[in-house]
Amino acid sequence: RSSRNKSGSRSKDKAVDRSLSVASASKATGSKRGNQESKGKKTHGGSVEVQPTVSHILQLKGKRPIVGLTAYDAIMGRAVSDSGVDFLLVGDSVGTTLLGYDTTIPVTLDDMVRHTAAVRRSNPNCLLVADLPFGEASLSFDRLLESTRRLMQKGGADAIKLEGGKDVADDIEKLVATGIPVLGHIGLLPQTVKAIGGYRKYGASKEEAEALYTDAIALEEAGCFAIVGEMIEPKIASELARQVLPPLIGIGSGEACDGQILVTTDLLGWSNGPVPSFVRPYANLNQIVSKALGEFVQEIRNRQLPTK
Repeated sequence: RSSRNKSGSRSKDKAVDRSLSVASASKATGSKRGNQESKGKKTHGGSVEVQPTVSHILQLKGKRPIVGLTAYDAIMGRAVSDSGVDFLLVGDSVGTTLLGYDTTIPVTLDDMVRHTAAVRRSNPNCLLVADLPFGEASLSFDRLLESTRRLMQKGGADAIKLEGGKDVADDIEKLVATGIPVLGHIGLLPQTVKAIGGYRKYGASKEEAEALYTDAIALEEAGCFAIVGEMIEPKIASELARQVLPPLIGIGSGEACDGQILVTTDLLGWSNGPVPSFVRPYANLNQIVSKALGEFVQEIRNRQLPTK
């Protein structure tokens, strides 16, 4: 880990060394698909952009906001990738969006590998991050490493996301040392929602704010290329973004973060459950799809076989 001097500040040289190791891991991952950084991709508007890697994400801090969205299958993955986002996340939120669960806890590693592979098949050149599901980081490092390898080798992920702060920092440091890029996650941790009694904001009290800072520094020093900050009080999130080296990518944590990520189905109004209050839907696909399917059903019943 990076050291601190007598005044309590971090040793920037060591922090930079850790960041460089993340960039090296990114290049190693990217080599699977052949020099991503020069290959590029076409966006929705038809222009060609340099293919993002985790080192690009790290370098965007302070330059422009980073944008991430979730995807769970080939069709959604292609649409999200074509929008021009910086990275796609195959989140364990697949459990609550597509699989009908009330929480993300029932989602298995097999589920995550299957859905990650589906997104990868339609997006061979996107920067793809996969969530490590509930329980995979709590048994042993060997189990964690094997689970991560499956997500990358079988699922095609470029990086993994792991919930937790200082409690998982040692394992993250070991993963980064083996060349595995890691996206951290602090604040509200959906995999612990049953233990904490529901969804709420974090950082309102001095104790919680200090704990968030401790977690963020631990993840920085462990080598995370970025950190998701979920449901953090905006003032605290702003301060964290200012103080830590990796980009802080917010979800429900205010506009002062280094970037934003949202669940795509919430953004599109394509959800069976309630949408978080911080989400502004950009469409109402529930209504659009229901109307289209209803018209089809009615025409068939009226013996009006649809034609082109």
